[in-house]
Amino acid sequence: MNKYRKEQIVEGVVTGIEDYGIFVNIDNEYTGLIHISEISDDFVRNINDYVKLNEKINAKIIDVIESSKHLKLSIKETINKNKKLVESKNGFRLLEEALPKWVDQKLKEYKK
Repeated sequence: MNKYRKEQIVEGVVTGIEDYGIFVNIDNEYTGLIHISEISDDFVRNINDYVKLNEKINAKIIDVIESSKHLKLSIKETINKNKKLVESKNGFRLLEEALPKWVDQKLKEYKK
């Protein structure tokens, strides 16, 4: 049985930063790479704006290479998931604010 699987969120420590991505130590066996394209949906000019050496980060596994104990990782997947959750909660707040106005408007229409 494999220790890690696709879609799993793992915690690791940033061990290296290159122009093309972030190296992450997951545990004593596994390492990972977050390619620059998996950091953000926005243009990434400087990876150091997103992470620092020795920083603990969470990342989503997008592929597992068991033979070399290597994980391909994404941090934008975890960021987007959290962002969508916040946006959906804000969306309900907006509905909650608008609902009384809609009810009043409909009641006025029925009274005519």
